[in-house]
Amino acid sequence: MKFFNKLERKFGKYAIPNLTKYIIITYVIGYVLWLISSYSSVNIIYWITLDPHLILQGQVWRIVSWVLMPPSALNIFTIIMLLFYYNIGTALERVWGDFRYNAYIFFGLIMTVVGAFILYAISGPITIGTVSFWPYSSLFSTYYVSLSIFLGFAMTFPEQQVLFMLFIPIKIKWLALIDVAYLLYEMISGGWAVRVLIICSLASTIIFFLATRNYSRFNYREQKRKRDFYRATGYTRARGDGAGASGRQPIHKCAVCGRTELDDPNLEFRFCSRCNGNYEYCQDHLFNHVHIK
Repeated sequence: MKFFNKLERKFGKYAIPNLTKYIIITYVIGYVLWLISSYSSVNIIYWITLDPHLILQGQVWRIVSWVLMPPSALNIFTIIMLLFYYNIGTALERVWGDFRYNAYIFFGLIMTVVGAFILYAISGPITIGTVSFWPYSSLFSTYYVSLSIFLGFAMTFPEQQVLFMLFIPIKIKWLALIDVAYLLYEMISGGWAVRVLIICSLASTIIFFLATRNYSRFNYREQKRKRDFYRATGYTRARGDGAGASGRQPIHKCAVCGRTELDDPNLEFRFCSRCNGNYEYCQDHLFNHVHIK
């Protein structure tokens, strides 16, 4: 997408590096606030929810504070969940680059706020006696932000295998399809509140992938097509002069080990978004090298 590439060239320097780390920190803070609210007389969670009715009355901090709402209930699997999202979020940052990952996350957050105001415009507040309130504020949390990270990872690495329930090996694309099927079921069986919430919260996933297909080059089928192309065009193991049997010069070269696509047609190469300069790395060193500043 040319427009997005222009934005990256112009505003890429403002991207927040290691954004996943800060997302996990907000989750931890949210769980701490939830514990304080559960064991004290002060309901802190109430004061940070995304509530357009109260925002319009002057409680503008809620536009931002709702990101502290934890994505799920606190239980024994919470730590595992946090580690899982940290790993997949960090992987997306490294592959997409800081700016694209930032745009993906923040667009989802902004659209969640927009969705809350759309839903408020549709439903309006409920008035009981002299008290008016909006009943849907508790629906808005970082759950769908986490889900968008998971879906983004599944679309980028569909063949990646994970241990479902800690012991069942399964490809992540099947888990993503189950999530999507459940979301469709929720949209069909739920009311307008659920539909607006899901569509707006996952707008980044819908736009970035289904509309623009901006990351198709990371798709497994695209990688397989590339490997088949190398085999069909005679890219074989390198000779001593660095060229393949066909006499071609390498196009890609790892800045760490020096291997090229002529050494092994199955190698994949990526540029590192955190290194200053055009440094390319093979898949063995993309996530395992010292960043050049």
